[in-house]
Parts: sequence; C-alpha cells; structure tokens
Amino acid sequence: MNGRLLEKYVGRANGNGEAGHTADELEIDDLGCFGWLRGIRDRALAVELRRANGNIVAIPYHGIERFAFDPSEGIVLTVSGGKVQLKGRNLNAEMQPTIRLFEGLTRHRVPWIREVPDSESLSAAGNATVVDSIQW
Repeated sequence: MNGRLLEKYVGRANGNGEAGHTADELEIDDLGCFGWLRGIRDRALAVELRRANGNIVAIPYHGIERFAFDPSEGIVLTVSGGKVQLKGRNLNAEMQPTIRLFEGLTRHRVPWIREVPDSESLSAAGNATVVDSIQW
C-alpha cells in the first residue's frame, strides 16, 4: 500500500517510459480537428495550435487568462501576449457524450487543435466540430 501511495505522488517509470502513467492514461482521441485526453485525471500542460499551412504554436494552459465562447465570434483565448481566435462550426457542440471543444479547453483536456483545409471543411458532416481558422 505504501508503494502505491508513493507512486501516486512521485510516479514511477513504467514500460512506456512515462512516469506514473499507464498506456491507457496517455492515450489521446483524435476527434478530427482536436485531440482529447482519454485518461480521467489527465490534464494537458499546453494546447498546441496547428494551422493548415504547417505553422504551429503551443500555449501553456497556465498562460491562458480567459476562455470565451460566442457562437458568432468563435472561441477567444486571452493570453499574456494577446489573443488567439478559433473560428469555425459547432465549436461548443457535443462531439461524443460529454466531449465538447470549448469545455475541453476550460478543463485542460485538449492537447491540440488543428485548422482544417477548405476541402475537409466542406466535406465535414453538418454536426461535426470544424475549426476553419486559427489566428494568433
């Protein structure tokens, strides 16, 4: 029992090289335009923003001062260096039971978001969450 308690707080390297995590806890579901941490207690340290042109920026969650969602404006993240705006469709719609992009951001469950190319945006299902543009 003491070993389990110690492992809980300190972590122990296991077969996958990660301290204190099992393979299932580290899995990320790919939901098309964003990833979702599957482990019930997992939280991302940063969110990686991937533009369709290949540019990527990572923002640490602790640096996000405000999360805002307005259906007409999209999602706006206020960070110390300015603002990040995500525009698209169904940005707060339920993708799967209890999985929504905006809510996932506020709970630090989203490790990455990607801007989809125009062709993919046009062919996406009407109820799918689609990020058409990421501006920083």
